[in-house]
Amino acid sequence: MTESKPFWQSGHRPTLIMAFLYFDIAFMVWNMLGPLAPIISKDMGLTPAEKGFMVAVPTLAGAVLRLVNGFLVDKIGQKVTGAIGQVIVIAGLLSAWHFGVDSLNGLIAVGVILGFAGASFAVALPLASRWYPPEHQGKAMGIAGMGNSGTVLAALFAPLLAKAFGWNNVLGLAVIPLVIVFVAYMVFVKDSPDQPPAKSMGAYIRAYGAMLGEGDTWWFILFYGVTFGGFVGLAGSLPIFYTTELGMTPIHAGYATAACVFAGSMVRPLGGALADRIGGIKTLSLVYIVAAVLLVAISAAPHSFAILFPLFFAVMGALGVGNGAVFQLVPQRFRNQIGVMTGLVGFGGGVGGFYLASSLGLAKQWTGSPSAGFLIFAALALVALGGLTSVKKRWRTTWGAAIQGVRI
Repeated sequence: MTESKPFWQSGHRPTLIMAFLYFDIAFMVWNMLGPLAPIISKDMGLTPAEKGFMVAVPTLAGAVLRLVNGFLVDKIGQKVTGAIGQVIVIAGLLSAWHFGVDSLNGLIAVGVILGFAGASFAVALPLASRWYPPEHQGKAMGIAGMGNSGTVLAALFAPLLAKAFGWNNVLGLAVIPLVIVFVAYMVFVKDSPDQPPAKSMGAYIRAYGAMLGEGDTWWFILFYGVTFGGFVGLAGSLPIFYTTELGMTPIHAGYATAACVFAGSMVRPLGGALADRIGGIKTLSLVYIVAAVLLVAISAAPHSFAILFPLFFAVMGALGVGNGAVFQLVPQRFRNQIGVMTGLVGFGGGVGGFYLASSLGLAKQWTGSPSAGFLIFAALALVALGGLTSVKKRWRTTWGAAIQGVRI
């Protein structure tokens, strides 16, 4: 690989494509409980807080497991780590389908299993990143990260399949695309030859400690907690919002959610490319301003689909751009620790999503409206903007200045 090569010739194209497909299908099952939530809650008589928690559990489990995958990616490689996670999800969903799920505790157990699919983030992004040079990081990470679009598949098809076959059978049907992608993954994926030396568990814990001792790490955790946390939290919560607040059917709510998620997923590569062009800092600053304004508007808007749908569509698009921009910056700052940092930053994103989804359910139960949850998350976007403003000069004059031909 040389810096003079164009993007498609500078890495390993089959691995990049499979990183996207693996991430896409993993995200599909990770977010499956959101579109099914209106149907499951009606069947089980769940409270608003229980619905929010059910949707949030896979997000939190995925956040924690990303830390584990961050270690395994550096220890045994991305390909094997991804394969282990896929096998666990396939076996877990088959068990849930075979034995059935009939309680909130059972749903929580399924949510934990789905967390292994969410942890694919810490595999797919290093899988792509390590094949590409600094000047193409935004595009490579954006294409791999576009696997967020798997949430669209869940929103489109889960309610339809649940209506036709029952929601418990959807858990079994999801195994079919998982197995197909697993086979293709094992055939086409190759780990980059540019791998860091493997670490022992003790060395890895020390590496985590060292990264957590870096102030920049915490900023990246916050930045992604807002962009990705907002994206995945809304992806899981919108089916509930559309059905409870606007009176839509689960299927129509799934269509509306799919459109919003599609916007956020498809623009992620554009966010990476825009960050490559004008700098990740400038791109993120714009994202946080736009997201905060839109979330405030959502909290105050009348309950009309004609008003709320464009607002949700726009905020998901803004957050998708932000996701691409964050991961244009991370490999520049922590290229030799990308496995650890992807785990840590992904953990922050998952925690942000867990917070948003659960807070919307709690706000609904405590106040009768989820508006307070949107307002608080808008405030978090402004906090992230303030943090980015405080560090941008230092970043540009230290590690940013050392990277030739790359704008941060």
